[in-house]
Amino acid sequence: MKTKENQFTKVTQGLAQLKIVKHKSIQLEMMAIQWLKNTKLRVKESSYVKYHNMVQNHIIPDLGSWRMDQLTTEAVELFVQKKLECGRKNGKSGLSEKTVMDLLTILKEICLYAVYFDIEVPCHFELVKIRNPVSKVKVLDRQNCMELVEFLLQDNSLKKTGILLSLYMGLRLGEVCALKRRHILYKEGILCIRNTMQRIQNFDGEGKKTKIIITEPKSPHSIRDIPIPALLMKRLENLKELPEDAYLLTGSRERFIEPRTLENILKGYLKECNMEKINYHVLRHTFATRYIEEGFDAKSLSEILGHANVNITLNRYVHSSMEQKRENMDRVFSYSSTLIF
Repeated sequence: MKTKENQFTKVTQGLAQLKIVKHKSIQLEMMAIQWLKNTKLRVKESSYVKYHNMVQNHIIPDLGSWRMDQLTTEAVELFVQKKLECGRKNGKSGLSEKTVMDLLTILKEICLYAVYFDIEVPCHFELVKIRNPVSKVKVLDRQNCMELVEFLLQDNSLKKTGILLSLYMGLRLGEVCALKRRHILYKEGILCIRNTMQRIQNFDGEGKKTKIIITEPKSPHSIRDIPIPALLMKRLENLKELPEDAYLLTGSRERFIEPRTLENILKGYLKECNMEKINYHVLRHTFATRYIEEGFDAKSLSEILGHANVNITLNRYVHSSMEQKRENMDRVFSYSSTLIF
């Protein structure tokens, strides 16, 4: 309670200071710091850490000394160009387009916050354009998928069960790590996704530099109930006797497996299968792609994956395999032995 009172006092003092200078020029650094304080009160801890790092590592070093009334469209465009060309710490290469888009979004929010206090900001953000990043997403082909599944089904390892949940149900890495026995509803045949786990920077000033947090998923849509496939339901029967609050990956109330560790475990399994290393998220992509290839509807898939709308599902997570493209091409003229246009 005392911590919340201290935070409120700091924010109140910051707002009072802004009122004093609102008719004068104010540096972006002061505005950015005040925006961070305000944002900390209304976003998840993991989001705040991301915003804090972007402000401290990029926005303040490059633009912090600028007055808000100097922040023209041209100035912001030069900032964006610099970050795309040599924005990394070593200065030898640029940041990704996605990262620069995130920086631009934060900078725009800081400026909107300034405008709220009648502080002039001349930049027209709608004129600052960044090419939408197009990332090639990898999906396991059917042969590799079958080989991996055969390996995972060799025994009843809890870690292998967790990886199967991602491959057959599209669960995110952090969601699998946060699963507990109580999230399995045996009578209904449903898996409840209620939490996610991640490691973030520790700003408490004590102990380690990072810490594990378990929170609700990143959006309300990610809180969902997913029907459990028969193959997995049979496997999950073995976990009925676990304590309700035991972690699914360990069977223990106290011990858990964090996301980075589970990703390394997957890499070890892939090595045993003589398969190339993949990012854990590829399992989720593979699930979504196979779901669509089998002719099932995108709306159901969107809800299973926990997306806000169907467009996100189709644009980001569904990728036609070469096998599917070849099959479709052959089917186009399957009714005729000649091509007639």
